[in-house]
Amino acid sequence: MMKKKFNLPLILKGMAMGAANVIPGVSGGTIALITGIYEELIDSIKSFDLHALKLLLKFKWKEFVEYTNFYFLIQVLLGLILAIFSLAKLFKFLFENYPVYIWAFFFGLVLASVYYVGKTVTKWNFSTILSFIIGLGIAIAVTVLHPAGENDSPWYLFLNGVIAIISMILPGLSGSFVLILLGNYQLVAIDAINQLNLKILLPFLLGAIIGLIAFSYVLSWLFKKYKNQTIALMTGFILGSLSILWPWKKAVYLMKDGDYVTKHGRKLIAYYEQVLPQNYDYHFFIALFFIILGIYSIVWVEKSSSTKEIKE
Repeated sequence: MMKKKFNLPLILKGMAMGAANVIPGVSGGTIALITGIYEELIDSIKSFDLHALKLLLKFKWKEFVEYTNFYFLIQVLLGLILAIFSLAKLFKFLFENYPVYIWAFFFGLVLASVYYVGKTVTKWNFSTILSFIIGLGIAIAVTVLHPAGENDSPWYLFLNGVIAIISMILPGLSGSFVLILLGNYQLVAIDAINQLNLKILLPFLLGAIIGLIAFSYVLSWLFKKYKNQTIALMTGFILGSLSILWPWKKAVYLMKDGDYVTKHGRKLIAYYEQVLPQNYDYHFFIALFFIILGIYSIVWVEKSSSTKEIKE
């Protein structure tokens, strides 16, 4: 069903997805799933097929809008783009100055998501438990991989776009973290966005669009045929991604031939090692507060969604 033309909560959900996709370790797909728009989002993306193209070429705008759920998609996309471009600089500042606090907030956010996503599985049996374990195993395996080096080749950026967008729409798999593994997080998610570098952004976006439409068919089919197993798999993804978000970590810098790899005078981070808090001082308790705040944010979103469903 086509949504009304203006829906502020929908734009805010898109902004939440965009904010999540900027953070390495957080998936926009997770936010879409816990805010109740995930399946509609996938089906709407999938509707951009040959029939939609024919409607557009014949200037049948009304039919095109209804067939593609256009107003729903454009508002989610608007919120997502607004968040990515407005928050890129803010998150850069927060990561440089308050990394533990921002990691703590998202750790709490994703921790609570495990419960709320998992409880939507209507029947836990052998197949759903196995799917959960597989998802958990894949996510843990991804977190221990070491990243590649930075590469601005157009074909590599195109491939980055395909892989990153698939990760972004899969709950529990972070597109930003995958970009770190591919070596291009700083290049694409920070530098290119802040500088609006189209030479970097265009091939990446082309890959993202193609990957998004193609993979939406797979996800839509899985949701229709194996919904419980798919959600269980995603719950495993989300739980396995928690180690990436552990607030207390030590940066390990990229090295080549015994020297640090730098860009614009800044050492490039290869990956993070999780450590225990060094001091249980006020910094620790502030981080703990942000973990609780992240948990409460998901509880609030869930209760708000439930209240709205009851009213409707």
